[in-house]
Amino acid sequence: MLDQRALDRARTMDGKLLLVTNMVDHDPWEIVKRYRSLANIERGFRALKSDSEIALVYHRLPDRIRAHVLIGFLALVLYRVLRMRLKASDHPLSPTRALDIARKIQFHQVLLTRRET
Repeated sequence: MLDQRALDRARTMDGKLLLVTNMVDHDPWEIVKRYRSLANIERGFRALKSDSEIALVYHRLPDRIRAHVLIGFLALVLYRVLRMRLKASDHPLSPTRALDIARKIQFHQVLLTRRET
């Protein structure tokens, strides 16, 4: 037997995001803004882990933990700057594709010096 009320309720909510919060004193639009910001941060960390190939490393020492977080944060900032610049220039490449191309670039510097005889 099909529960018609439950089906109607499901159809009403289909395709919608429902945010539940205990922050009753906040403006609903501020809550949505914070949620979107969180989703943006999560997307950034997914990109950071996949595109920058930063491996998960376990550290014990506080200085090493801070250094690792700083490197990750800087990589995320650079990724975002790359994405913004590609978008601003209407370039068709995605940041992921641009990084793939950049990985293939090789740079060699050879210094030749004269020997004094």
